[in-house]
Amino acid sequence: MDLLGAGTEERPPVDVFEEQRPRLFGLAYRLLGSAAEAEDMVQETFLRWSQAGPVDVPAAWLTRVITNLCLNQLASARRRREGYAGPWLPEPVLTGDGALGPLETVEQRESVSLGLLVLLERLSPAERAVFVLREAFGHSHAEIGDLLGLDEAYSRQLHRRARGHLGAARKRFDADRDHHRRIVERFMAATLHGDVSGLERLLAAEVVAWADGGGTTAARRPVHGRERVLRYLRGLSLRPEASSVSATVAEVNGELAVLLRHAGELRAIMTVEIGDGRITTVRTLTNPAKLAFAAAQLV
Repeated sequence: MDLLGAGTEERPPVDVFEEQRPRLFGLAYRLLGSAAEAEDMVQETFLRWSQAGPVDVPAAWLTRVITNLCLNQLASARRRREGYAGPWLPEPVLTGDGALGPLETVEQRESVSLGLLVLLERLSPAERAVFVLREAFGHSHAEIGDLLGLDEAYSRQLHRRARGHLGAARKRFDADRDHHRRIVERFMAATLHGDVSGLERLLAAEVVAWADGGGTTAARRPVHGRERVLRYLRGLSLRPEASSVSATVAEVNGELAVLLRHAGELRAIMTVEIGDGRITTVRTLTNPAKLAFAAAQLV
């Protein structure tokens, strides 16, 4: 099945591009883990599109251009992340309005989850591109080979290698949305009120808490184990501003997450990963630069 489409009838180039823009942004975001960088790649792709002559298959042309732009960007992004202060987490995106494309299936939601995007950092740029194009967008290896200038057999090899690198660390995504919501809401209430016993019932013994504050306001290292994570979360509830923080649940990267606001300003986003009915991973983003895109979506 040709997922890239055939040529379009004669239409203004801007209209053709705008039709493709959401898909291009979703692709760039999955490749880079940054909404701001993804927007830059979309804009650069538009500039190249506006200077191109007639194109037989616009979707394929645009996909090829933005994928290669992202591959170039990934090399420099990896160097920056190696020197990042504290744990690095992807930039969160509110997805309730379809900002990253349809997320109707478990597989589609997993493709933008913070957990998977963190794991994708293990892959080489080529492996990541093949994995995203195949798993998130359903392209055949023949199409991927054409997009990336690879042999079809080598695309298959890169895909197998990518899946192998992710391996057992790739968590099974929770298909029960109602169950996930109940746990997120209980976690939110227990954290805000410092309910240690409530949190203890929710957390798995080997739970890990990650916090990305850009090296300023969050833990500089991941916190391992139920007792340590309990102390860490209890410390959050004891901060002076905690009593005036408002919390709501919203869909972030295909998952239900907790949005924490203070004086009307988005201050943090918390997500939880669940296994066997308990929370196995807590991810908190407080880095203002990384919250900027989500904050703008809320306006």
